[in-house]
Amino acid sequence: MTFRAATRDDVPEIVRLLADDPLGVTRETPGELVPDAYWKAFEAIESDPNNTLVVAVIDGGIAGTMQLTYIPGMTYTGGERAQIEGVRVAADHRGGGVGQAMIGWAIEQARDRGCRVVQLTTDRQRPESIRFYQKIGFRPSHQGMKYHLKDA
Repeated sequence: MTFRAATRDDVPEIVRLLADDPLGVTRETPGELVPDAYWKAFEAIESDPNNTLVVAVIDGGIAGTMQLTYIPGMTYTGGERAQIEGVRVAADHRGGGVGQAMIGWAIEQARDRGCRVVQLTTDRQRPESIRFYQKIGFRPSHQGMKYHLKDA
């Protein structure tokens, strides 16, 4: 397995991965024609040095994806934190260690950059994800909250 920054050509497959999930299917729009909003998001991520859209590649195919964002902050003595977001593993690779390798890789990237904290959120409706993240060392140390804005 190798990891690399996603390219424009990867966007349709990334959208399919994001939708291949009980919650993702309710909020993503995969299909032959990728909506403009995904292209705009990709361009914003690609042009921001504090963001990387990552793909995990096995035998030339995308086995997983995630976004890694570096957030400067005043806490932790001005330490930077890494936020892991949008983690998905392709259905045919689930349970085979891809997710653990992806998160391990992200943690190493954060460590190499000098981050003080690696953080992520997962929906409470994903108990298997919660168990997975706890198994690999993440702790539910904070109460996360979200405020969803209406679609424009």
